[in-house]
Amino acid sequence: MSVKFLMGNEAIALGAVHAGVNVVSGYPGTPSTEILETVAKNNDGSIYVEWSVNEKAALEVGAGAAYSGARSLVTMKQVGLNVASDPLMSLAYVGVKGGMVIVSADDPGPISSQTEQDTRHFARFSKLPVFDPSSPEEAYQMIQDAFEYSEKYSTPVLFRPTTRVCHGCASVEVADSYEKHIPEGFVKDTMRWVIFPRTSYLNHCKIEKRNPEMGDELSSYRFNFISGDKSASKGVVSHGISWAYTMEALGGNQCCKLMKISTPHPFPEKLALEFLQGLDEVVCIEELDPVIERELTYLCGKHNLNVKIHGKLDGYVQPAGENTVESVKNVLSGFLGIEAAENGAPKAPELPVRPPVLCAGCPHRASFYAVKQAAKGRKAVFCGDIGCYTLGNAQPLDMVDTCLCMGADVTIAQGIRRVEPDTLCFSFIGDSTFFASGITGVVNAVYNQTDITLIVLDNSTTAMTGHQPHPGTGVTMMGEVCQKVSIEKILKAIGLTSVETVDALDLKAGINAVKSAMDKKGVKAVIMKSPCIAVTKPAEQFKIDSEKCVNCKKCIRELGCPAIVLEDGKVKIEKSLCYGCGVCAQVCPCGAISR
Repeated sequence: MSVKFLMGNEAIALGAVHAGVNVVSGYPGTPSTEILETVAKNNDGSIYVEWSVNEKAALEVGAGAAYSGARSLVTMKQVGLNVASDPLMSLAYVGVKGGMVIVSADDPGPISSQTEQDTRHFARFSKLPVFDPSSPEEAYQMIQDAFEYSEKYSTPVLFRPTTRVCHGCASVEVADSYEKHIPEGFVKDTMRWVIFPRTSYLNHCKIEKRNPEMGDELSSYRFNFISGDKSASKGVVSHGISWAYTMEALGGNQCCKLMKISTPHPFPEKLALEFLQGLDEVVCIEELDPVIERELTYLCGKHNLNVKIHGKLDGYVQPAGENTVESVKNVLSGFLGIEAAENGAPKAPELPVRPPVLCAGCPHRASFYAVKQAAKGRKAVFCGDIGCYTLGNAQPLDMVDTCLCMGADVTIAQGIRRVEPDTLCFSFIGDSTFFASGITGVVNAVYNQTDITLIVLDNSTTAMTGHQPHPGTGVTMMGEVCQKVSIEKILKAIGLTSVETVDALDLKAGINAVKSAMDKKGVKAVIMKSPCIAVTKPAEQFKIDSEKCVNCKKCIRELGCPAIVLEDGKVKIEKSLCYGCGVCAQVCPCGAISR
């Protein structure tokens, strides 16, 4: 064994590698992205790794591998599990042969997500086991256990780290060598692998019998345990990163009975009943929803135990947002009647507010500006999507009126158009998102003959999550060069007759293309193409000629580029931020900006 300083996601990835994983698939999404990337970096060539076009595809690839006896890992964030839920629910009934672990990284806060949804509910809904690590060290060991349980019970297993576990770092003891898993291969068996209604009924019966048995076994699982003062009348239950907060908040004060739950489903009922014996009150510290709290309340009713259960349901713990050491201290000080332990350090000042903004030189800024100018004076709605370009909602661009989920820009625009036929309806979608979930919506618009203008913001990468490749980049996660999938050809094959590709940084061409398209009938598309500044070298920078500048501030008022600043009341381009996109020079009415 050796010790490595690892991010939680790196620990999860190495744990999977050391468990003998054969196939890894996923779709990038913070906070899960680095798991698949770490597997790829530590791949000796024996593991197949892919970024799939979306989470549904990733889960189905992983399922096929597990049908063949391989150990498979599928990675995504919590909202990605919604996309994968269709195959997930059926796969829970069909089961697997090789171990299959589905990582769904939750994002309390939310820090970078549309929702704060709790994957533990998905576990109960799908009747699948879920493992809930509380630290990078635990995650490394626990994911290996997850593969073992998956194979033992022939079931997919959910693995639910949260942002602070995924992105926290720790010294982790890891194996120096491991055994590779050799898949048996796919064995034909239609009664097992084909989901007929009768088979589903029989498998459902097996699942209902299996889960209580698994819950009993998990009562003695090494990461589920009781500690603290076992004679106390008050108890505290926690899980995941909240367990670490609880331990720090107590500061070694063992004045209560403690229980840690690392497998919230199937719930370790035997352990919980042992914990509840002799207690008068219990408080549940958990993120996000009152999952453990409800289980304990149910057990008290089922077994006629006179124990008061506190938590989110009665307001003891805040109902939304992340827990912190400070918030847990406040809960425990009131519940246990003790002073909140102070670490003696002075209180840190409040951090300055830093609203997210499109990067200086981002081609999306030019694309939004071109559409805004083309539609000026017209009644228009701009439907946005998930990605960097969601930031087009900020002033002064103000070009994102709706944002629901990936791919919804195209379909939301269709719904609005049906209600307001006099409104110009634009939908903005990125190149990666187009492949992930946009194509279906475009087909729907073409089939139903809806008048919308599709703006594809093609920056040749999956920028928001760290510049992962996608079908349009011409390279796979295995490093293989492949045929680029053309967005323009796809749109024409679907049936669009008006598809124009322009340089996103050429404002005049962009404005003209949008003006030409927006009043045509049916679905029209303008592909605004220019690489993300993070994947291309910056061009020659621009400067402001103080002799020509009249300080009208149009470049600031209309673009909002972080590289254009005011210094002593004068407009200036900050050299350290300028990437030479040249959009400001095209906007300047005085010709004061040049290379």
